[in-house]
Amino acid sequence: MVVGDASLDIDTLVIGAGPGGYVAAIRAAQLGQSVLCVEKEHVGGVCLNVGCIPSKALISASHQYDNVSHAEAIGITAGDVKVDWNKIQEFKGGVVKKLTGGVASLLKANKVQYFAGEVMFINENEARVFNDQEAPRYRFKNCIIATGSRPIELKAFPFGGRIVSSTGALSLPEIPKSLAVIGGGYIGVELSQMYSKFGTKVTIIEGLDSILAGFDKDMSSLVAKKLKAKGAEIITGAQAQSAEQTDKDVTLTYTVNGKEEKVTADYLLVTVGRRPNTDGELGLDLINIKMTDRGLIEVNDEGRTSIPHIFAIGDIVAGPALAHKAMYEGRVAAEVIAGQPSKVDYKCMPAVCFSDPECASVGLTEKEAKDKGYNVKVGKFPFAANGRALSLNAAEGFVKLVADKDTGLVLGAHIAGIEASNMISELGLAIEMGATLEDIALTIHAHPTLGEITLDAAEVALGHPIHTFVK
Repeated sequence: MVVGDASLDIDTLVIGAGPGGYVAAIRAAQLGQSVLCVEKEHVGGVCLNVGCIPSKALISASHQYDNVSHAEAIGITAGDVKVDWNKIQEFKGGVVKKLTGGVASLLKANKVQYFAGEVMFINENEARVFNDQEAPRYRFKNCIIATGSRPIELKAFPFGGRIVSSTGALSLPEIPKSLAVIGGGYIGVELSQMYSKFGTKVTIIEGLDSILAGFDKDMSSLVAKKLKAKGAEIITGAQAQSAEQTDKDVTLTYTVNGKEEKVTADYLLVTVGRRPNTDGELGLDLINIKMTDRGLIEVNDEGRTSIPHIFAIGDIVAGPALAHKAMYEGRVAAEVIAGQPSKVDYKCMPAVCFSDPECASVGLTEKEAKDKGYNVKVGKFPFAANGRALSLNAAEGFVKLVADKDTGLVLGAHIAGIEASNMISELGLAIEMGATLEDIALTIHAHPTLGEITLDAAEVALGHPIHTFVK
């Protein structure tokens, strides 16, 4: 493949084939670049293999089991409902295989060269890619670093045995009878709720005063209520101290209100955030790329690093570790390389937790809007007053719109309820396009649908609601 050790020429080198990397590679190729995409582990990265996709497959299975097991309210009684954990895992694996195979096909169809291996920078314009079989050297005009992140491993709770990360929690050999969870963020809550629906006794240890601290308090309280209804215990204001494990269980020691407590469970799940993959053998120190003290790569609004022809996207730059953020940044970087006037704008970056009920937010919260000096108007409408929600036996939740009272401009939206993850996109588009409350209220929403709740919330804010009474 290589004569001596001469460098092969490529327009754009993309390091990582996760959501950010594969999108960047495909978009760069569409824009006429010759592209080499290098992936150390699996096509699709963490998201498709051990994150977003497999977790949602398991969450979906838990919802279906829970719905079938508790459908008496709508006149359906199912006897002897059983869970075959091995088959659920097979289902999860099948979903992952289809999607990762699809991404591999898309890379090939767009004529992106793919290399399974690692990368080490030689200098600002050259890198060696290598695996057990070969180690070619490439000269690139531009590079997009998209190496993602990994779960933070706490010194007191090293992963192994019965102490697992989110990755390990997706592939436990059985449904545990009990599970202790350190961290009540969206990953900890999603996995806690999934296992609790399968009958696991869950204990969540959270340092802050509530779970899902990044979401509206009314939203997180709904999720907490649902978790507790399934027998979960949520201990807030608590600090995990240590853990001792045997071949059968693990005992977690924590403190709350100055008092030491213990909980013993089959497994301990540690979900306290993610660490950027910027260390190791990548060789960023060799090219003196500018980084923060947290290991994040500093970039401008085009995704450029301190070395202008090298870009960084996704979990290794500032902002939330979200797959859709990485995809967005990947498109921007590829377009900037192609000479297009593209820049990142996070105004409409949605956040979603696939809890029960689902939680989704986009734009400003009420407090953030007030802090920015807006004269704020809020419209809130419950799922319980919506025909489609009632017919689905899913009446928990609400849509809350935050708007500028003077202009009617929609500033933010917060949804808790069934299908919130799908409903939030309409409101992201509304904010992106500068829509007003009146624009939403005048948009004809099909009946009966959950989307009507958004219309009703807009009418509440405007002061003329049809499906509720406001004095």
